[in-house]
Amino acid sequence: MPQLILAGASCDDVYVIVLFTTFASMAQGGQASPTALLEIPVSVVLGIALGAGVGLLLGWFFERAFAHRRTVRNSTKVIVILGLSFLFLAIENVLKGFVPVSGLLAVVSMACVLKRRSTAFVSRRLSEKFGKLWIAAELILFVLVGAAVDIRYTMQAGAAAVGMILLSLLFRCAGVALCTLHTSLTGKERLFCAIAYLPKATVQAAIGSVPLAMGLPCGQIVLSAAVLAILLTAPLGAFGIDLTCRRLLTKDGKASSDQCA
Repeated sequence: MPQLILAGASCDDVYVIVLFTTFASMAQGGQASPTALLEIPVSVVLGIALGAGVGLLLGWFFERAFAHRRTVRNSTKVIVILGLSFLFLAIENVLKGFVPVSGLLAVVSMACVLKRRSTAFVSRRLSEKFGKLWIAAELILFVLVGAAVDIRYTMQAGAAAVGMILLSLLFRCAGVALCTLHTSLTGKERLFCAIAYLPKATVQAAIGSVPLAMGLPCGQIVLSAAVLAILLTAPLGAFGIDLTCRRLLTKDGKASSDQCA
């Protein structure tokens, strides 16, 4: 169950980010055309191919360096991976208007390939180091989002924004139910999956301010709605998971007691 939810959430975030980037570019250009929609699958394929290719080369480089007794420290690997990640985003901006490439998907695919080529110990150490970086980055992210929010726009959004968020959660739950329909999961486990998919925070905080930075007229309302979604869904999902996991999940045929953590 944890692996299923984590993998599905990661794929969902990638899908959302790609669509958000595409539609934000369309809104900035002021027009929506079939050609712009066709750029979505092209950017997905090229982004995955770019990241996978760089990941293979990077993994080969680390292996060759280790074979020649020139071990690359994990801290250095983190710096190299971060540098390439920023390079992917720069490539996406440079090629915009010529060839659609998803820099974020390139980052994700590069990390996946590196994990496949690395030993379990190396991948675990890299994950730990990136986790430590995220402790500080998460605080900076949410502080900047909070500083950019104009509470007046949030109040103006009011019931309409709340209704839109609740409606999107219903569609989200319906999507989870549809995806788990022909699986070996029980009805209770499928219900728990739907509850576990309710909270949204990090992605909304990261992309909510992008329309505002792009100068779009809807920038303030989009950011306010994103913050409102965080305030509503994060505690809703957290309490829902904590209150239902022991009732809906089982472990080795027995009701789960302290396995929810």
